[in-house]
Amino acid sequence: MRKPQILLWLLSALSVLLLSLPWLVPHTGALALVAFVPLLCADAIADQCKLRARWIYPAAVFVAWNAATTFWVCNATVGGGIFAIVANAAQMLLVWLLFRLARRRMRGVLPYIFLAAMWIAWERHYFSVQVSWPWLTLGGAFARSTRSVQWYEYTGMLGGSLWVWLSNLGIYGLLVAVSDGLWQRWNAWARSCAATGIILVIAGPVVASKLIWSGYEERSEGTVDVVVLQPDFDPYEKFQSLSQAKQTAILVDLFNEALAKRTAPGPVLLLAPETFTGDVMLNRAEDSPTLKTLRHHISLHPGAEMLLGASTYELFDTRSAPDILARPYLDGWALSHNSALMLAPERPLEIYHKSKLVVGTELTPWPKLMVPLDDWLSKKMGVSGMMGRCKGQDGVSLLHFGQERIPLGCAVCYESVYGEYCTEYVKAGAQAMTIITNDAWWGNTPGYKQHLAFARLRAIELRRDIARCGNTGISCFIDQRGEVLEETQWWTRGSLTGLVHLSSEQTAFVRHGDIVGRVCTLVFLILAAFLFVSLWLPKKKN
Repeated sequence: MRKPQILLWLLSALSVLLLSLPWLVPHTGALALVAFVPLLCADAIADQCKLRARWIYPAAVFVAWNAATTFWVCNATVGGGIFAIVANAAQMLLVWLLFRLARRRMRGVLPYIFLAAMWIAWERHYFSVQVSWPWLTLGGAFARSTRSVQWYEYTGMLGGSLWVWLSNLGIYGLLVAVSDGLWQRWNAWARSCAATGIILVIAGPVVASKLIWSGYEERSEGTVDVVVLQPDFDPYEKFQSLSQAKQTAILVDLFNEALAKRTAPGPVLLLAPETFTGDVMLNRAEDSPTLKTLRHHISLHPGAEMLLGASTYELFDTRSAPDILARPYLDGWALSHNSALMLAPERPLEIYHKSKLVVGTELTPWPKLMVPLDDWLSKKMGVSGMMGRCKGQDGVSLLHFGQERIPLGCAVCYESVYGEYCTEYVKAGAQAMTIITNDAWWGNTPGYKQHLAFARLRAIELRRDIARCGNTGISCFIDQRGEVLEETQWWTRGSLTGLVHLSSEQTAFVRHGDIVGRVCTLVFLILAAFLFVSLWLPKKKN
């Protein structure tokens, strides 16, 4: 192998390392601010050497980055994990190839502005498409470096993505200026301005964040006493061999033990994990053995109510399917949901159906095309269904606690990854947030740690306290600055008791939404139109 190619592979490997560590090691988010510099250098060297198949280096970087940080998806579904890695990397590569095309048709800094705007526009769009996997949104690199991004309450997570690109492109531009001899030709004023600009881009957001952090006072318009229950069921055992009655008995023992330790009686919210039970038929929800048992036991503790996750379903006694996602069941149809239920002794059941569903295991994308294909493949392979067909509700709704009907948002598992989506809970009036999840499918891998870290960003963006309940952990309380106040250990059975502060104030991000994403999308569309037109014009000869 020739020396330029060795150098290109070394630079590519360095980019992979710098991109991956923020998702794997706490407090390393700053590495993302320089992570693309080696790849940009490799791209420029490959052009200068006029190497063939130059796309292979960014392709290798994006595949390796996705694999190093999200390999754990394969623990739940090998095919789904490989698809997520390859499909996500392919989209990143497409963005990079369009940037390379722009470099041949645009001059100066325009191709690099195009790259940053296009990448962020893609990240924003990725939040709303049916096949959505925004796990590696660049702003998420700071999920475990939250003291550096307190300004997310203004910009949301894509503000972090913009910071990453401004820093990387600024440093790369300075390196190019030095290597091309421009730095030597600049006067002292120009040099100081360039150096100061880079310092401000990198350090400015950190300083602003520290000031916000030190001056922030917890908003509190009251509190809710919350007991988080972590039953710690192996998910494969839970859905295959452990009876629901046994699971319910364990949960009841957990909250009886936790409530017995309370020194002051009064209203208390019991929080149980996602998909705790699967015996709730919404047509006759009160007939559910699990809900009957839980309702009886919480009635023995005045003021106690429970928010729990459930795999619910509706039965339809009709000849034709009530929905394309419904499956045949006996002489009718069944439609399934992943739901959050608020259970109170003397009030009707409140229900919220998860909207942001996991592709494959819960969601069949483009159902008019994929449902018939799934039916045909399932019939050929002799299985009941290869893809999940949960039905989500169209938008958020709130659950209410206590006699005062305190409005709470409940993000079910994957929904907590979507920042702008979660603002809808606050816009609807949520005074605090809960998250219920079951991350045990991935095993003891970085997956559940990353998922928890994203919840910290939601706390900053919304400035809401969060009570998080995971079946096997990590369950915790998160304050409005994104700090984890108390947490359980992974794969242990137990409970946490804490106070969740209530607030009705709205952050700029809640009020105005993802301004960074919208502006970058506009810039991208303008530059893309310019690029499209330039492709039809003859290229000027030097």
